[in-house]
Amino acid sequence: MLLRTRPRRATYVAELAGLAVPLTAALAAIGIGILVPLASPLLVALVIGAAIGNTRLGDHAWLRDQQRVTKLLLRVGVVLLGLRLPLQDLATVGVRGIAVIAVTVVATFTLTCYLGGRMGLERGLVSLIASGFSICGASAIAAVETGIRRRDEDVALSIAMVTVFGTLMIVVLPVTGSLLGLTDTQLGVWAGASIHEVAQVVAAASAAGAAAVAIATTIKLGRVSMLALAFVAVQRRERRAEPAGRTEAKAPVLPWFVVGFVVAAGVRTAGLLGPGVLEVADVATTLLLACAMFGLGLMMRVAALFPVPWRVLGLATASTGIASSVSLALTLALF
Repeated sequence: MLLRTRPRRATYVAELAGLAVPLTAALAAIGIGILVPLASPLLVALVIGAAIGNTRLGDHAWLRDQQRVTKLLLRVGVVLLGLRLPLQDLATVGVRGIAVIAVTVVATFTLTCYLGGRMGLERGLVSLIASGFSICGASAIAAVETGIRRRDEDVALSIAMVTVFGTLMIVVLPVTGSLLGLTDTQLGVWAGASIHEVAQVVAAASAAGAAAVAIATTIKLGRVSMLALAFVAVQRRERRAEPAGRTEAKAPVLPWFVVGFVVAAGVRTAGLLGPGVLEVADVATTLLLACAMFGLGLMMRVAALFPVPWRVLGLATASTGIASSVSLALTLALF
C-alpha cells in the first residue's frame, strides 16, 4: 500500500510544482492584456504555450504532463466565470433586450452549425466556432471544448477566428452605425449582441459614449448567461453523431463545472458576496482560464494551423454576418 501511495504522491507533487510555469505564463498574458486592452489574455496565454510547445523546451516531460491539472483549472475557471453575471442587470434592458439576446444567440449558433456541416467541416471545430461566435468568444470556446471530440488545433483556430473577426467589428460596427444613423442606445444594443469578446464590445460601443457602453456590456452579460445552454446544445450534437447502438457510458448532460457556473451566477445575482471577493474572483477567473489555455498551447502543433482553411474563414465570416445582421434587424425593430 505504501509503495503504491508514494509514486502517486510524487506525481501530484510534480504536477503542483509544474504549475509555476502556467501560472507565470498566465500572469504574463494578463500583464500584456493590461498594456494592450484588446489583446485577450486567453489568446496571449495560448500563443505563449504554443511558442514554448513548438520548441525544444516543449519536449520536457514535466511540461507535457500538465494536462490533468490544467483541465481542472479550466473547469474551476468556468465555475468562477458565473460570478461575473449579476443577472438582475438584465432588467435594465427589459423584454426587448432579452429578445434581442435570445434570438441572436439561437440564430447564430444554429445557423453556424448548419453551415459548418454543409461545408464539410469537422463537428468539433464547428461546435467551437458556433459557441465562440454566439456566446462570449474565447471563454465559451474554453468551456465547451472540454465536452466534445476536437483537436487542440481546432481550439486554437476557433479562438484565432473569434479574435480576428471580433477585432474587425470594432471598426466596422461604429462606422456602419454612423452611416445608418443609429442612436447611442441602438449602437450599444447592437455591439453587445453581435461582438464576441467583452473588451471588443466596450471598444466598439465607446465611440458612442458611456451610455452606449453601459447597455452594450449588459446585453453582452445576457449572452454570457446562455453559456450553459450552449454546452447542452453542443452535447446534443455530439450524441447525435455517435454511431447507432453505441453502448459506452455517456457524459452527464450538465457536468459539475457547468452546474457550478449556474450556481455561481445565482450567488452573484443574490448579492451574497462583497465587492472585494468579487474583484478577487474576477482576477482568479482570468488567471485560471489563461493557465488552461497555456496548457492547451503546449499541446498544439502550429504547423497544422497554416494555411488557414478557406472553409474555416468562410464559416467565421458567415457566423459574424449572421450575428451582426440578425441583431441589427432586431435592434432597429425593437429600439
